[in-house]
Amino acid sequence: MLDEPRSGRLAAWGNALLAGLVSPDEAVQHIADDDAVHRVRGLPGEPGPVGLTLALGRLRALGATGLRVALPAPGHPLGLSGPPEFNARAMEAEEAVLATGAALGLVPEVFESGPEGAGVPRADVHIEVVWHCLPIRDAPPADVPSLGEAERELAEALREATEVLSRLDVAGSGPVAQAALEAYRARAEAGRQVLAPGYPPRAVRVLELAQRVGALIDIAQGAGRDGQEHGAAVSASEMAARAAALRPVERTARRAQVAAYNASVEEAERRRG
Repeated sequence: MLDEPRSGRLAAWGNALLAGLVSPDEAVQHIADDDAVHRVRGLPGEPGPVGLTLALGRLRALGATGLRVALPAPGHPLGLSGPPEFNARAMEAEEAVLATGAALGLVPEVFESGPEGAGVPRADVHIEVVWHCLPIRDAPPADVPSLGEAERELAEALREATEVLSRLDVAGSGPVAQAALEAYRARAEAGRQVLAPGYPPRAVRVLELAQRVGALIDIAQGAGRDGQEHGAAVSASEMAARAAALRPVERTARRAQVAAYNASVEEAERRRG
């Protein structure tokens, strides 16, 4: 979770565009971020891939009133509503966007080219993203909490993650962990816009906390691009214990991210209701 999911950017800035709060050019710029190009394949009425500007306009014409995020993981179909074909593709990508009112979902497929290895600047890697548009079931998404629930769960999860890292002698250990921590702090201090216009302040607060918890988890159990563990050297049994201890914390952080990204749609539906 050191990187913002592409589905989060698409949903957040797509929602701002649908609400008339940003221009199409501004929305597409934020959605693409450092990627070279994004295209959408499989949109009804379009014989081939189209750009994001046309795709978002087409979704609006097809009845889309908002975009929700799904961040599923094995055994946890978070944010999904079916059918099985769409769920399977989203599970493989570990993310998806669901268009409320249009019964369509978007799953990203990422293509990278360029130099590989540790220390390669992101700008030197050419990234193209194809969003596959598929039909979805018009049903409540799985296991998505309210913002209030997510905030309470996150506060406890952050305490648990900190305790686990301290107990396992992970936090801040080794140069890879230090580099990851510094990268996260630099992003936080850069004053980046966490969510698009139209989101309530509580959603911004929840997403920031979820990303902080996610960063701690990545540092604790992930390997760096050079193949070295972020955490302290441990045995296989200790690594398994670490993963088991952090798994529920990671699930909480993902649930909170989904709640934050979906907050503008939830709030709009409450107003209409």
